[in-house]
Amino acid sequence: MRALLAKKATQASAAADSRASVSKQPIPTFDAGDGLEVSLWAENPLLHKPIHMNWDPQGRLWVASSEVYPQIKPGQPAVDSVVVLEDTDGDGKADRHTVFADGLLIPTGVVPDGKGGCYVAASHQLLHLEDTDGDGKADRRTVTLSSFGTEDTHHNLHTLRWGYDGHLYMNQSIYTHTHIETAHGVRRLNSGGIWRFNPDSWTLSVFTRGGCNPWGHHWDQYGNSFFTDGAGGKGIYHAVDGATYFTYSDMRREADSISPGNYPKFASLEVIHSPAFPKEWQENAITCDFRAHRIVRFSVKDSGSSFQTQEQPDLLRSTNVTFRPIDLRLGPDGALYIADWSNPIIQHGEVDFRDPRRDKEHGRIWRVTANTSGKAPHRRAPDLTKLSTKDLLDRTLSANGWEQEQSRLVLRQRDANEVLGRATSWVKTQKDPRAALEVVWLHQAFGRPGSPWITQLTGSPDPRLRGAATRQLSH
Repeated sequence: MRALLAKKATQASAAADSRASVSKQPIPTFDAGDGLEVSLWAENPLLHKPIHMNWDPQGRLWVASSEVYPQIKPGQPAVDSVVVLEDTDGDGKADRHTVFADGLLIPTGVVPDGKGGCYVAASHQLLHLEDTDGDGKADRRTVTLSSFGTEDTHHNLHTLRWGYDGHLYMNQSIYTHTHIETAHGVRRLNSGGIWRFNPDSWTLSVFTRGGCNPWGHHWDQYGNSFFTDGAGGKGIYHAVDGATYFTYSDMRREADSISPGNYPKFASLEVIHSPAFPKEWQENAITCDFRAHRIVRFSVKDSGSSFQTQEQPDLLRSTNVTFRPIDLRLGPDGALYIADWSNPIIQHGEVDFRDPRRDKEHGRIWRVTANTSGKAPHRRAPDLTKLSTKDLLDRTLSANGWEQEQSRLVLRQRDANEVLGRATSWVKTQKDPRAALEVVWLHQAFGRPGSPWITQLTGSPDPRLRGAATRQLSH
């Protein structure tokens, strides 16, 4: 056993030495939209090969990184990691990195849990990693769920994201077939779709079925859900609870996309809710065209009982073939952060797994903002975990999407009776009609869906609030 561990340590050390000797890639040049500023926020050796990322309530960016992807070689050690990046001085660049966990095998998703740990999608498992001694590194690893399908590494469990309802949403893709035993019975997802997981009861359910390779999922301000597809070429979809989309086996009825026409393959999805971008961009959908080295923007408008998108001028694009945008998130400062796989080839089955052009070392995070002053705002992110419950409730109505999402996550970690009690008095003082919706969502997150504010919302003059209330009643 000692000899085996020593051999693995030697292999890992050799891999690290190899990384240190790799020269930097040329910095891409970008054709950005009017008024946009693009800057390099982080690059190797702070991180390597970012696949997926999410922020935490302290303003730190957690990145799932894989040098082993797309396939481990016989005898190769599992050296992949989750890295935490920070901008400690607020100058608009990451200056600190911590390897929270290593020894992972192709982690395709990571999301902080709001308590200093994180959930990680790694091969056939959903892991929960904890730091019990406060040193910034995971020392406890729990297999939360196991036996997700692994037929294709870029279709494995991915796109981890907290919903407004306190549930963890996760995607898988068409070549993945999951038949998973849970404490509440066997759950099945036979090809692509979106899972919904309750971290308190460990209840796993299927949110949607179908989609060829759905590598993006997010919500608007009223809880309407959307996803993008990395293989289907149909743009953006309105994700309706219980609906079935193209490619799913044995489907009875197919819900179509909300993007008329044909489109490239898209990865990731963000819905703009940020003061760092123009008013007319708010609620626009942003996604990555990883094949054409560009970031795409769609406007979204109501269309009957659903929506319709219209493609807008590119947010940015590059002719540099190493720019491979695959994930994006709005940050604490309202800027858009883009995970760049930094590779001259597309990393899927079109190219041989052993092709020597496959880059195993480089990776970047880009920061994009639009500001009328001509200067991108920089500031150190606040630690939301230190705020009072009242301050957190206020921030659920923030113009900053990061503040909204992370405030909900922090509130979810506190005592239910204390939070809901304060929320009841708080909502009575608010002028924003969305405040009642936030309180309804809090009740659902705490497993108490019968909020008295649902009735008020069903009679709202705003159809968006009535629609949100109707969805809540269905639960």
